[in-house]
Amino acid sequence: MQELIMYGSALISVALVVFMLIKKMDIKITLLLMGVVLMFIAIGMGNGIAVKDFVSTGAVWLDPLKAIADQFKSTLSSAGFIILILGGYSAYMSSIGANDVTVSVLTKPIGKIKSVYILVPVVFLLGNLLSLVIPSASNLSIILLATLFPVMVKAGMSPLTSAGIIATTATVMPTPLGSDNVAIAEELAKTTEFAGLTATDYVFRYHALISIPTLLVMALAHYFWQKHMDKKMGSERLSELSDVKDIKAIEGGKLFKTIYAILPLLPILLLIVVFILQSAAKLSVNISVEVATLFSFVVALVCEIIRKRNAKDALSGTENFFKGMGNAMPIVALLVAASVFVTGLNSIGLINTLQQTMLGIQGGGLGFVLPLILVALTALIVILSGSGTALFFALVPLMVPLAAAAGISVLAISVPMGLAGNLLRAVSPVSAVVMIVAGSVKKSPVEVVKRTSVPMIVGTVFMFVLSMVVFLPMG
Repeated sequence: MQELIMYGSALISVALVVFMLIKKMDIKITLLLMGVVLMFIAIGMGNGIAVKDFVSTGAVWLDPLKAIADQFKSTLSSAGFIILILGGYSAYMSSIGANDVTVSVLTKPIGKIKSVYILVPVVFLLGNLLSLVIPSASNLSIILLATLFPVMVKAGMSPLTSAGIIATTATVMPTPLGSDNVAIAEELAKTTEFAGLTATDYVFRYHALISIPTLLVMALAHYFWQKHMDKKMGSERLSELSDVKDIKAIEGGKLFKTIYAILPLLPILLLIVVFILQSAAKLSVNISVEVATLFSFVVALVCEIIRKRNAKDALSGTENFFKGMGNAMPIVALLVAASVFVTGLNSIGLINTLQQTMLGIQGGGLGFVLPLILVALTALIVILSGSGTALFFALVPLMVPLAAAAGISVLAISVPMGLAGNLLRAVSPVSAVVMIVAGSVKKSPVEVVKRTSVPMIVGTVFMFVLSMVVFLPMG
């Protein structure tokens, strides 16, 4: 009877979460409520709440709520704090105009490239580089449509080719500033094997091994696919050029442009330099993501005081940093909600049952089955819902126990799952980035997806195979 209750409640709760994802509803409250319900079911089954060192309130009906409060405190003091700091810094960079300067400086050389199809991989890689500064795919596409799109079309590139590239710019650039990478690094750091792992270590030691070759393969795929699609279009290729507007120039001297172009990239530049020094010179200094970001914030504030020659105005502008922290809170809430949901599944005994079931696969040469299933599930949810990371965040707390049960390295799950979500977002006609680009170039989302699908699917397949080759032997 207990097994029937366990499987029945788990199946219903998972189905509800998947339904919410597909319908593009806010799943945070669903995950929280499902987690609480599952904990109550576990208490009714006599299992208790599966949280390490959990101290009961003394009132059983309040214990699930205490589990939520404990999870909030735990997350806010670790990964949550880093995500809030990053959200604040990104907002501050936008408010002082530094993001616009970075985009302007990096995109200016594009106009000097005369060969249309050489521009295709160059712009794709440049757009991915800019995603370090503007991690939101939607926001980046809006900026590139206003800055790069006119340059590309005036160079002779078809509007659909330009649209296809812009829709795929925010994909899998390796960055310790990404909230998904921060979340998985924090989870891995709890294990014995990866104790003390930082987001910087995770990205540059593991993520980059897969993401950088994948980006290069996709750039090449873009080149051949866009050329092929333009050839099929024939005379329609150069239509709608009259709608292209001139680019608004960024005002300011060379010193201003140089410094403010560097500011948005400063945290990651610091992390890269320290990582190289640690690896090559065995430097003992270890700068975390939040320390690098706060240092960069101080540098930016000093620059603002010098530029404005008015400390009061410069200091009042820092309010945008704290507003940005507040805007990042939904990501933290999603992490907490996912952990509560997994606690509920763990409490009813499902995780333990899954682990026992997977032991049959372990050692049978089928270690790739679990990552393949999870990547396929990610592909399905992303294409139907348009959300690239929601499922990834929801499964972060499950990755370590599932990988242990399957006898494979958790990296064989975390890396391909995280990358698949970000890659396949541009293949969904209902994703925000595709709809924004389609609306801007006056084409249907399906037409844009025809331009993005092949490079992204090629990238996903290549990424998965490479991940299995690199990480499965580590299990």
